[in-house]
Amino acid sequence: MRFMMLMIPEVYQGGTAPADFAPPADAIAEMGKYNDAMEKAGILLSLDGLTPPVSAARVSFATGKLIVTDGPFAETKEVLGGYWIIKVKSREEAIDWARRCPAAKGDVIEIRRIFDPEDFGPQAA
Repeated sequence: MRFMMLMIPEVYQGGTAPADFAPPADAIAEMGKYNDAMEKAGILLSLDGLTPPVSAARVSFATGKLIVTDGPFAETKEVLGGYWIIKVKSREEAIDWARRCPAAKGDVIEIRRIFDPEDFGPQAA
């Protein structure tokens, strides 16, 4: 099973992180060790960090027309800071890997299973 672990960092909440924000060097080093452990375990498929919302744009179609809104987004309650895609045997194993993350106080990791074609039946395969 593939899972996406979504990092929701507290530092990105409220849109106050500047466009050039970067975590402290020690936090980057700790996260690098965590990522290396997932790679060595053979479960890591992909990962990336995301820049703060102040440098983001949203494209919406709420009115039927394209609307582009520049960040930060006042109405946003949770902002993604990065993700991992892992391949593990179960949801419990994905949770176990999330527990090992050197996250900062107030951060959240949301874990969601990624659909596979067979999840939609034979017509989708």
